Amino acid sequence: MVSRLVLGCGTTGHALVQSFAGRRGDLFVIDSDESRVESLRNEKVAAELGDVTDPEVIRRPNHPVDVVVVASDAAEVNRLAADAAREVYPNAELVALLGFEATNHDRAALESLADHIVDPGAAVLDHVEEVTATGASVRLQALREVLNDIEGTLGVFMHDNPDPDAIAAAVGLQALAGDAGVDSEACYFGEISHQENRAFVNLLDLEVRNVTAADDLEYDAVALVDHSAPGVNDQLDPETDVDIIIDHHPPKADVDATFVDIREEMGAASTILVEYIRGYNLDIDTSVATALLYGIRVDTKDFAREITIDDFEAGAWLLPQTDTDVLERIETPSMSADTLDTIAAAIRNRELDGSMLASCVGSIADRDTLAQAADRLLAMRGVTVTFVYGFTEGTIYVSARARGKDIDLGAVLREAFGDLGSAGGHADMAGAQLPLGLFDEVDDEAEATLTEMVEDVVSKRFFDAVRGE
Repeated sequence: MVSRLVLGCGTTGHALVQSFAGRRGDLFVIDSDESRVESLRNEKVAAELGDVTDPEVIRRPNHPVDVVVVASDAAEVNRLAADAAREVYPNAELVALLGFEATNHDRAALESLADHIVDPGAAVLDHVEEVTATGASVRLQALREVLNDIEGTLGVFMHDNPDPDAIAAAVGLQALAGDAGVDSEACYFGEISHQENRAFVNLLDLEVRNVTAADDLEYDAVALVDHSAPGVNDQLDPETDVDIIIDHHPPKADVDATFVDIREEMGAASTILVEYIRGYNLDIDTSVATALLYGIRVDTKDFAREITIDDFEAGAWLLPQTDTDVLERIETPSMSADTLDTIAAAIRNRELDGSMLASCVGSIADRDTLAQAADRLLAMRGVTVTFVYGFTEGTIYVSARARGKDIDLGAVLREAFGDLGSAGGHADMAGAQLPLGLFDEVDDEAEATLTEMVEDVVSKRFFDAVRGE
């Protein structure tokens, strides 16, 4: 079996580690960041804190190493780590990422030391050649024609309560519109309440407009990103004329727009936007590049879920243009008391059926806490599926997560709740929104009764759908 040693675990490095973790063979990571090492250990990856440029630190007596991967974000660190690796493991295959802000000296040194160098810049050239020879060039031309025909302002609408991929796709489309001389506004209904998502918007200073159905939304053209139908998971009039749709989710009905690009195989809508940005050879702001990379990382679960080569290439192209300090700050926000309360309630109220866990947390103040609870409970031993739900303001919200490929959560939730409300998502991450209906007639003092009534219906429907009953 192949034994791999990873020195440094930056943004791209983490994606590589996730890929290696699923393969046969030994894997060991050394990194100088304590929080990153702890995170890797939580993911069941063998990791150790240490200076990757020190030969004595990276030496592993009695542990043969076949492949060394140098994967820090910093070019200078990668150069020094590669030098140490070649000294300690002269016969190992050495793969090195070029890293940020690489000088000619860094590049020359790595070329003399490594067997293979990963250079995002070279990937860009390959991509441009590929685009000009495939149907991508047709899409580029078609979208440009639609943008050129817009006279006035383009309203770019995300889905309700948008996640990072939807937000990033919106600002990515705004960059394309700006290049065509079109003014635009990125809009969303609902709220951005998840701590990481708020930090994402605030730290990158993204200009997104929170709108309501009562607002004046008379745009000269309309685009939908990360969803594909007006009035479905947004509060637009269902009869709204749509000019542009860019999405990666399977549509629930016929899609009608002047320009449509729906690619279900893509891990993120942001990946599709990156293709257009690269195809038009646009220079984008650091904030837009960082947003797009984060959008891809979140929707692909750090390049570990429903990932394609296109998602990897988009991430590699974006990486040198992003602000990694901001990314780290986005990913480590403080956790609110509401989130902790919801996680505690989900643990306390859990109902197990084999490896499936369902939990009703009752009344909630923040619907995004459900997703965080579903993620956390998936780490419990023996649990492969989590289904967490609660209710607020006349609506039951559901968030579900899965590990492995034994279940398609999107299909299960559509089967269980499609006739009651909106439901769907990916195979391993899905959600639903259901009206409380008659349950809502129970007064506030009888919340416990309301919770029991909701549990009786929602959990049963979920488990029945999983079993195919």
